[in-house]
Amino acid sequence: MTAAQPVHATAVAQWAPGLGWRALLVSGPSGAGKSDLALRLMGRGWRLVADDYVHVFASGDALYATAPATIAGRIEARGVGVIGASSLGVVRLVLAVELTETAVERLPGPETRTLAGRALPLLRLARFEASAVEKVAAGMAAL
Repeated sequence: MTAAQPVHATAVAQWAPGLGWRALLVSGPSGAGKSDLALRLMGRGWRLVADDYVHVFASGDALYATAPATIAGRIEARGVGVIGASSLGVVRLVLAVELTETAVERLPGPETRTLAGRALPLLRLARFEASAVEKVAAGMAAL
């Protein structure tokens, strides 16, 4: 197991029958909509792992995410403030999502993001895109 490294990102997880909780790591510049996307996913049954900073570590061939103790169970809802949320402890990461300020390729080739020496499939999305939740769901279903 590698030591946990803090990553400026948000992590949320979805229950998959037969697979358990699987998480995605949402990254992007400050104000890109990481928490906004997480809140929209949580509105569809996903669970918060961590908001703003995520501790990521490798164990075996997999990557895992957990919240720093100081922010566990809390997420920022811009314009509302920091709110409590039902959250999970340690969850396996299976997908990285990067929110960008520019348009993304229409038919991109496969990409990865490497953390703690392990690669995750990477999905790039234009920030605040109305279809982001559906695209994330499609990306997760493909794994």
